Amino acid sequence: MSNDSADKLSLSLKTLVTRFIIVVIFGVAFGYIESAVVVYLREIFYPAGFTFPLPHAFDINPLWKRLLLTETGREAATLVLILSGAWLFGKNPRQRFAYSMIIFAAWDIFYYVWLKVILNWPASILDWDILFLIPAPWAGPVLAPVLVSLTMLVFAWAILYRDCINKPIKASVWDWLGFSLAGLIVVLSFFLAGRFMTKPDFASHFSWPLFLTGLLAATGVFVKSFVAECSPPRSPD
Repeated sequence: MSNDSADKLSLSLKTLVTRFIIVVIFGVAFGYIESAVVVYLREIFYPAGFTFPLPHAFDINPLWKRLLLTETGREAATLVLILSGAWLFGKNPRQRFAYSMIIFAAWDIFYYVWLKVILNWPASILDWDILFLIPAPWAGPVLAPVLVSLTMLVFAWAILYRDCINKPIKASVWDWLGFSLAGLIVVLSFFLAGRFMTKPDFASHFSWPLFLTGLLAATGVFVKSFVAECSPPRSPD
């Protein structure tokens, strides 16, 4: 590699690190906004304390129904903001996908960090939380979404690094289908658990095997794409 090429690569890597840090800071601030809203919601819905099993369903009175609808809209707006930020940070579909994962992951991880700072919750990484409300409540132990977010950060860095060195990861249609199916399996584990969050035996309804199957499958598909693009081309016979 020539000195000029090395200098360009060094500059590109510095730019990548700078942008990565900026996007993480954006996600951290976004996480604080999310946690602040949840602090207020818990004062309204759970003045005696937020703990599983939850003492009630969401639809037992008109006020809560209205607040639930508002909160669902806020969550939808959050997704729009994540995608909008990723679109502005990224220069191509790969980068935008990577930046959306970074924003989501930093937001999700620091949402729990800020709740710990403000409310001293969760007491344990295995405490349960309501994760999402669209199209119905998702639930599960805090450790599960944090594992997903950490995995997303690794995926995102790998995608951006490979773009930086001009060796982009090129996933096939089958790779995308496999990755999407794996993601749906993870979502299904949260969705199924959410159906039992008011039950005394709620903890037994989160399927770690189902969750880990989805997470490991997504990792396997990603590693396959990453390694395939790293492999040198075969010489003709």
